[in-house]
Amino acid sequence: MEIALIYFAVLALAFFLLIVRPQRRRAQAHRQFVATLSVGDEVMTTGGVLGKVRSLDDEVVELEIAPGTVIRVARMAIAQPVGSLPSGTTGSDSEDNGPNDDGRR
Repeated sequence: MEIALIYFAVLALAFFLLIVRPQRRRAQAHRQFVATLSVGDEVMTTGGVLGKVRSLDDEVVELEIAPGTVIRVARMAIAQPVGSLPSGTTGSDSEDNGPNDDGRR
C-alpha cells in the first residue's frame, strides 16, 4: 500500500513539473506581453490575423489589417508579436498575388 502512495505522489509531482508549471509560465508571459502592447506594434491574433496596433483600450485593441481596414479584437486575443513568427513564415501578404499554376487566384 505504501508503494502505491509513493508511486502516486511521484506521478503527481511529475505532472506538476512537466505540465502545470510550464503552462503557468506561458500564461504569465502572455499576460505581460499583452500588458505592454503599444500603438504601432505588429501583432498576430489567436485566429492568425496579422495587423498593426492603431489604438488600445483596457479590453479592446484596434488593428489595421490592410490600408484603411481596421478591426476591433479583444486585447487577450493578441497571441504574439509578428517578429516571433516561426521561421519560414514571412508575416506579410506582399507575395505575388497573381494566378496560381492552375490559373486560379
